[in-house]
Amino acid sequence: MRSRYPYARLADMDSDKSSTGKTARSSRRQPVYYGWFIVATVFFIALVSVGSRNSFGAFIEPMEETLRLENRATMTWAASLGFLVNGLSQPFFGRLYDRLGIRVIISCLVILGVFTVLLFLTFHVLFLIFIFGLVMSIAMSGSSLSNTGALLSRWFRKKRGTALAISTAGASVGGLLLVPFTLYLIEATNWRTAWIVLGSLVLLFAVPLAAIILRRDPSDMGLLPDGAAQPPGGAGGTAAAPPTGPLEVDTWWRAFRTLPIWQVSMAYVVCGATTAVMSVHFIPYITEERGFSAGAAGMAFGLMSGLNAVGVIVMGTMSDKFGRKDLLGLVYTGRALAYLVLLLSAGAWGLLPAGPWGVWVFAVVAGFSWIATAPLSTSLTADFYGLKTLGTLAGVSFVFHQIGAFASIQFAGYMKDFTDSYHWPFAIVGVLLIPAALAAFSVRERKYSVKYQQVSTATPSPGV
Repeated sequence: MRSRYPYARLADMDSDKSSTGKTARSSRRQPVYYGWFIVATVFFIALVSVGSRNSFGAFIEPMEETLRLENRATMTWAASLGFLVNGLSQPFFGRLYDRLGIRVIISCLVILGVFTVLLFLTFHVLFLIFIFGLVMSIAMSGSSLSNTGALLSRWFRKKRGTALAISTAGASVGGLLLVPFTLYLIEATNWRTAWIVLGSLVLLFAVPLAAIILRRDPSDMGLLPDGAAQPPGGAGGTAAAPPTGPLEVDTWWRAFRTLPIWQVSMAYVVCGATTAVMSVHFIPYITEERGFSAGAAGMAFGLMSGLNAVGVIVMGTMSDKFGRKDLLGLVYTGRALAYLVLLLSAGAWGLLPAGPWGVWVFAVVAGFSWIATAPLSTSLTADFYGLKTLGTLAGVSFVFHQIGAFASIQFAGYMKDFTDSYHWPFAIVGVLLIPAALAAFSVRERKYSVKYQQVSTATPSPGV
């Protein structure tokens, strides 16, 4: 008998159970599918962990003054190395997650929180590079959006894009709340106190919540993906095998013998370059070159982060209904336009009047498109290659993202020292968004995505 509730336990498929048993099971049912509690927890983890990391730009000027650094490139080594180390360690933690599950996420959150607090002891730039650029960045890999995305992909199939989008929005809300909060803490107290507070948020709230709520797989609780009331397959209670795509793999490296993963990953390089450079250099840029106060800079960054939360949820939800690759291409296109407006409003090429208006337009347009790439890219990867090695595969793909991040942060720092302006580094990374958009638009989603498959098909030969 089909359940009247939003989800059903697997045991409910046996129609021969007594009415007493049915009543007992019904009393234990919850009105909300447990997967949404997983989504809420991942949302909060992203809020405090990614939000704290994205606050690094707020620390640049006060820490430069305390540490008596004479150039911007020295300080940005900690951030850029952190992005690179984070990316290179992603495949290891992805594979570890595929084997050990949520214990990896919880353990890394503990390490992240402890060492964030320890940053208050920073007395030399090498200490900052070691703690932030190495230890914290490695810990971030274990609790990253790649691993939490792999976790949520097990809990959701039809609503995968929506679930990943909502959880990813936590990173955006973190920027909205924590960057202005961090700027306030630094002005009201000092940067050392700010690091203690940010680390405490992870230890006191994210770690306990993850330990209590997170579960690796819906089957561990007798549930089905998406809260399905009954698996397809019929009256006998025998579930039909879920459809598989023609690219589904059992070992992650086989995916890189096919074209779609390269299209998504190469675009991801540009995604990393264009987001990371702003996470580190945006606040220094608008305070030093555009005349913004620290408070106004925090508001601009917060606006961008807040609209990012809206954009990522809208794009993720739409992708479940209309497909993912065209939306991904539109995200890159919108970001390119945002970069163009930012530069033109600074007086570049003399095409538009200079003024602060462009910063606010950039915050709105870029904000709506900023991290929307993450759930779309992860969902495409899951749709194409399946869930068996998704943690590893998403981690490997994220290496590309972080290589772009490392290169752009370093490039912008050195160019700032050389030209005394962020104009050229921002222009160059902005142009890269054009081929990224073309790569996304060219993905053959309808041919390879499991969303459009009715029956299981075999893995293709190399070179697809």
